[in-house]
Amino acid sequence: MLNLTPKEVSKRSALRINPLRTCQPVGAMYAALGVHGCLPHSHGSQGCCSYHRTFLTRHFKDPAIASSSSFTEGASVFGGGANLKTAVRNIFDIYDPEIIAVHTTCLSETIGDDLTGYIQDAKITEGKYVVHTNTPSYVGSHITGYANMISGFIKYLSESTGDKNGKLAVFPGFVNPGDMREMKRIMTLMGIPFTMLPDSSGVMDSPMTGTYEMFPRGGTTVAEIIDLGNCQSALALGEMTSEAPAETLEKKCKVPYQTLPLPIGVESTDAFIMALNHFCKEEVPYALEEERGQLLDIMLDSSQYSHEKTAAIFGDPDTVLGITQFVLEMGMIPKYVVTGTPGSTFDKRVTELFEKYQVEGCVVKSASDLFELHQWIKNDPVDVMIGGTYGKAVARAEDIPLVRAGFPIIDRYVHSYLPIVGYKGAMRLIELILTAIMDRQDRDCADEDFEIVM
Repeated sequence: MLNLTPKEVSKRSALRINPLRTCQPVGAMYAALGVHGCLPHSHGSQGCCSYHRTFLTRHFKDPAIASSSSFTEGASVFGGGANLKTAVRNIFDIYDPEIIAVHTTCLSETIGDDLTGYIQDAKITEGKYVVHTNTPSYVGSHITGYANMISGFIKYLSESTGDKNGKLAVFPGFVNPGDMREMKRIMTLMGIPFTMLPDSSGVMDSPMTGTYEMFPRGGTTVAEIIDLGNCQSALALGEMTSEAPAETLEKKCKVPYQTLPLPIGVESTDAFIMALNHFCKEEVPYALEEERGQLLDIMLDSSQYSHEKTAAIFGDPDTVLGITQFVLEMGMIPKYVVTGTPGSTFDKRVTELFEKYQVEGCVVKSASDLFELHQWIKNDPVDVMIGGTYGKAVARAEDIPLVRAGFPIIDRYVHSYLPIVGYKGAMRLIELILTAIMDRQDRDCADEDFEIVM
């Protein structure tokens, strides 16, 4: 690894080395898996579909099912219309899903396939549905594809009858099934009727029963997606992930929405619960007040270990933003905050946090990569790194503890079942961070302690 100055590193404009993102179809596939009875369909080559399925399966440790249009040379030249129409017919005949969610790949986007026209011409079984969204991999990231697929479901299915159903529409952001379960637990505690789209709980964390189910019990139903247009209001959790679908629902069905950060840490979870309280007009349950008090107690008890410790935080934009705010609440200094997803909103929101908590000398950058982060750390190290698995090479090279949080985590287990959102999730996150910091301190002091004992 070359030891470059920050100025030399920043000169790269057309190259990414170990990018902190993957392509749009990965996010689109995950969003589709959060719909009950849905089979994601990759309109492109079979290799693309296999990679996207593998990427999700390695993170969730559950099979990510999907089908492919299986482009060959002929489809690449003359278009994939025939492939898609044949695929739709075969999928309904063989696998019998309730709905097929089609997303595109680089190949089909480059040749300009007309998905809308293909779907209109396809023979769709009565009572079944086919929706699509465009997900060119050379634009945005998996976060963009996730948001686009959710918007695709709304554009095709959601309707307003004029009669409100009294429900809250919730767009949870790109989070794990365990996070979605925690959000649902909080809303259930507060007695709020809701529809969450997507909902991968019960799908990507399904139990082992001894019998394989291609379509597990979990996920948002088609009927619930249609009825989204009758919701009282909507809550978009994560500005860079969930605001686009919420805006689509508002434009189509006149459902007003509010955008909040992912409920990670104290203040963001407070904002989430206060928004729920405003919706239901009921008193916040004591169980949630107790959890908040426990979290604050942990933060106070451990403040001597977290105070002014420095961190490098990397990953998906809304998750990184939430973790950044939480480490600031813990008294830590987020020295480097980066995401691979492009967009100026991320830089703006993180800079606002730096100003709010009056920390100086910190760096924020969107559309960044792990090579750039590594160079910064080589020039000025941090106490802990927080992010996905791919940061472990940097952590190992610089002898810095890595707290695995976010996406993807492919070399550990259980993480997708356990939340980092809500007060309970913050307790888990603070345990992971403090354990990493204190283990490092124990190791650094080991030789000295040994000499004293002897």
